[in-house]
Amino acid sequence: MSQPSIYRYPGFLPFLVSRVATVGAMQIQAVVVAWQVYDMTRDPMSLAYVGLAQFLPMVLLLIPAGDLIDRFDRKLILGLSWAVGALCSGLLAWLAFGGAETPLGIYGVLVLFGCSRAFASPALQSLLPQIVPRERLAPAIAANVMIMRSATILGPLLGGVLYAWQGGGVTYAVCLAGFLLGLVLLPRVPVRFAEPRTTVAAESNPLTRFAAGIAFIRRSPIVLGTISLDLFAVLLGGVVALLPIYAHEVLQVGPAGLGALRSAMAIGEVGVGLYLSVRPFDRSVGPVMFIAVALFGLANLVFSLSSLFWLSCLALMVAGGADMVSMYIRGTLVQLSTPDYMRGRVNAVNMLFIGSSNELGEFRAGTSAAWFGVVGAAVGGSLCTLAVAGLWAWKFRPLRVLNRFSEASVSDVGK
Repeated sequence: MSQPSIYRYPGFLPFLVSRVATVGAMQIQAVVVAWQVYDMTRDPMSLAYVGLAQFLPMVLLLIPAGDLIDRFDRKLILGLSWAVGALCSGLLAWLAFGGAETPLGIYGVLVLFGCSRAFASPALQSLLPQIVPRERLAPAIAANVMIMRSATILGPLLGGVLYAWQGGGVTYAVCLAGFLLGLVLLPRVPVRFAEPRTTVAAESNPLTRFAAGIAFIRRSPIVLGTISLDLFAVLLGGVVALLPIYAHEVLQVGPAGLGALRSAMAIGEVGVGLYLSVRPFDRSVGPVMFIAVALFGLANLVFSLSSLFWLSCLALMVAGGADMVSMYIRGTLVQLSTPDYMRGRVNAVNMLFIGSSNELGEFRAGTSAAWFGVVGAAVGGSLCTLAVAGLWAWKFRPLRVLNRFSEASVSDVGK
């Protein structure tokens, strides 16, 4: 008999709504902050400082955040993180209504906001396996990623409209409301599947706990293989940073075409994510993951060589769909292969890898385009993704031969 939809599972829908509210608030805020700071300074470097102000505290705090998430109540840590996010939105609204003329105050708020994100992201990932049973984790992850991608699409659009209509102060107030909605819904999310604490999580020395988390990742071919595959595939093969150049110089479609190109990949991600959330699969998950990464690289290669706008959009949609399949499998495998008492530390390292691949991937794409031209950079990155998929399939045999999600467990460590 087929199981009911994951959306009908007790507590899961409030979890999704709270997440889309807070992620949407973050996306709206990111657009408004960037526009407001650039409007103040007219200096492109000011936008670099916006990213740096949030990225540095995340890098510095993700590991200790993971340790705390493993030792204390995850809902409490997530709630406190969202409360700090709400405070940051309130401070940004206060600065906007007060007519701030320099971005220094905004930078200070963004540092605090980066600290809150360092705790919120791994807490969210570690909380999900405590909400749904193990056998329903795969569709829950698919729904979770799909909702996040939807908020990533709609948030910037809504933020731009609100800023143009009402200005920064009101828009930041909407972000504050998003965080408050998440806080209101969080108590309605029951934790039913938390595993008992162990002596590893209770060690008093933070360095020992950190070393235990790193040692676990190194000993587990499934965890190490999945998070490192994501790091290098996105770091070497992403083309998102090159889309403005393609829209302007290669395809010559202008800003409207650029918006369509950016939406094409997101449409592929959301469409496949919605399908996987209602029709999850559990066969040949390891081979399918490597095929999806290779398809991601191949679709990016088609985009790299295309001079036809429709073909470029289609290639990006395929790349987005393939990336969603890969994320669905990787996310499920990491969660199932990691004991509950260590999920905070492992997810913190995973978030660090994802953040590094995105930030450094944009830097890699930009510098490669400056050295080899935009087409050469995109083609080279796509070929690197194909090479990474083949090399990782050869190097991580437990991943390559993995059939079902249920075969991923802590017993894989040391094999």
